[in-house]
Amino acid sequence: MVKKKFDIGPYLYLLPALVIIIVFRLVPILFAFVLSFREWSINGAGAFIGFENYKKLLADPIFWQSMLNTFYLVIFVVPLSLFLSLVFANFLNSITKLRAFFRTVYYIPTVTSMVAVSIVWKMMYSKETGLMNYLLGLIGIDPLGWLGESKGIFQLMFGEALPAWAGGPSLALFSIIILTVWKGLGYNTIIYLAGLQNIPETYYEAASLDGANKFTKFFKITLPLVSPTTFYVLMMTTITTFQVFSQIYLMTGPGPTTGGPLGTTKVIVYYLFEQGYDNNNYGYASAIALVLFFTILSLTLFQRRLEKKVHY
Repeated sequence: MVKKKFDIGPYLYLLPALVIIIVFRLVPILFAFVLSFREWSINGAGAFIGFENYKKLLADPIFWQSMLNTFYLVIFVVPLSLFLSLVFANFLNSITKLRAFFRTVYYIPTVTSMVAVSIVWKMMYSKETGLMNYLLGLIGIDPLGWLGESKGIFQLMFGEALPAWAGGPSLALFSIIILTVWKGLGYNTIIYLAGLQNIPETYYEAASLDGANKFTKFFKITLPLVSPTTFYVLMMTTITTFQVFSQIYLMTGPGPTTGGPLGTTKVIVYYLFEQGYDNNNYGYASAIALVLFFTILSLTLFQRRLEKKVHY
């Protein structure tokens, strides 16, 4: 047997990407890990304090509120994104006329600047002149505070008798949720559309011969065969939702409304930014970043267990 000569060529092609990953991904993660065990400010490195930043973090009520706000965001954004993206992808997959036009329309929010989108939606949420309250007025509903309302959406729906812990995300945070779902809808819809178009038409023809209706085809053919796409969209949407920052910063901060009314829109990434760049407390911000990293990693590993239900 002739021993194959080692070819360094492919590794040289991979080297630039590897250098970028190490310099801009791995090194910052390791540096943040080191910072989290020290007092570190704009003046430079301070004393080594061990786990003091983590102890402070566990006793910090603002940190826990930020984590709760973040989980509210994920719990609402991820299922809504999955459901609506699949619905719209089925719609796009079924039309024959103006297909390219509708795909473009759905994808426009994805490529639009988050700054522009946030400014426009903030104007739409205005209590006095916003489009949202105008539409509510057409059906006889009083104007809402939207970005200025700290009460939970379930409290607003079912009254003050509902306990605070069951109130759900504030209306201000729910306003951010609506924007976040809308912004990512086009990308997820196109991904689902690609998955739907990979399903052979013969499966549906065979099901029609057996007398299956549209709902049976959807639940017995479409959902199982599009499960790899669902798994991908689930993982990516969860990760990106945990990292939401721009719309929070642009619509409810900085300034007197930082973090929204009573801090109900202050998510964990915004709190990290606030500690690091506003308070110059880099050690504490790094500890928050590490907690966020391991939270996302844990959820990703948990979601990987769902892969056995994916039909490849």
